[in-house]
Amino acid sequence: MENEPLIDTALKTELSALYDAPDRHYHNLAHIKAMLALAGDYRASLHDPDAVEAAIWFHDAIYDSKAKDNEARSAALAAQKLASRTDPERLYRIGAMILATATHQLPQFDDDAATRDASLFLDMDLSILGAAPDAFDAYERAVRREYDWVEEPMWRAGRGAVLKDFLARPRIFHTEEFHQRFEPQARLNMARSLEALQGLS
Repeated sequence: MENEPLIDTALKTELSALYDAPDRHYHNLAHIKAMLALAGDYRASLHDPDAVEAAIWFHDAIYDSKAKDNEARSAALAAQKLASRTDPERLYRIGAMILATATHQLPQFDDDAATRDASLFLDMDLSILGAAPDAFDAYERAVRREYDWVEEPMWRAGRGAVLKDFLARPRIFHTEEFHQRFEPQARLNMARSLEALQGLS
């Protein structure tokens, strides 16, 4: 069981088909590849890089912009697909990381190594917030397209609330590495986006 990779080529192909759905403009394969690249950059800092890779592959596997249970359904899919490939404790950690993407609050692990991995995983998921302004703006437009069924006033109110929630946090990024690398730009990007949303209303 230990020698088998958690995510093999067949599973990558199966998951890639989900991420390639035509209604995905941001939560697509490019997002997964960007996170996998970051996981590669920080691999030496990860206690269980394969579990983090699995969480990356599965965390947005189920994505319906009208649903409220995407994270739970993605975690359930991971549990189903990975059950024969690893032990229950590791499976639990992977699921907890996926569920944590709903709020980006750290899961409560007893294990410092697992907490550290979850911190890096959640920070990788949010790294787009601290991207260069043009990349951040492209991300905002892509997310808007995923919610194109939401009328503009509702979108401005909802998106504004999300941005305010992040800006009100003492820290957006859990790890020191990502805090230093992305936090200042993330705050500038989100404040600018919030101003634009409010300016339009």
